[in-house]
Amino acid sequence: MSETQDGGLTALQAALAAEHAAVYGYGVVGGRIAAGRRAEARAAWDAHRARRDALTRAVRDRGGEPVAASAAYALPFPVPDSAAALRLAAELEERVAGVYSDLVRAVSGRQRGSAAAALREAAVRAVRWRGESVAFPGLAERAGETTGSGRAPATRTP
Repeated sequence: MSETQDGGLTALQAALAAEHAAVYGYGVVGGRIAAGRRAEARAAWDAHRARRDALTRAVRDRGGEPVAASAAYALPFPVPDSAAALRLAAELEERVAGVYSDLVRAVSGRQRGSAAAALREAAVRAVRWRGESVAFPGLAERAGETTGSGRAPATRTP
């Protein structure tokens, strides 16, 4: 079955790409975050690495070739200090939650349970970093996030 015929594989690949970006992003966060939050950033980095590895196996189990990490990723804004690092961490988690929301819809069984757990974990981490929550984590159109056109963003991947 080709990747275009398997929506689950496509969604797994998108989640894997998002985890690659989150691992990279947390490298930046870790370099700028205040000392009091470094352990939390390290725990999030470790969690994203573990999810990345699990997704790599899941893609291979479906017969796909796992998407490779990029050498570098464009950050959504400059990260010169700890306050910006906190914002970046929250942004990373919100983007990952959006991708896992898509994955929950695309897979079933054990993979759906794992995707739902990953969505929940990302939403909880986003709340911890940002200090506030949204009604529907991972669903930007429900969270009131809009583009300059007043519409929700078309993509939620990092």
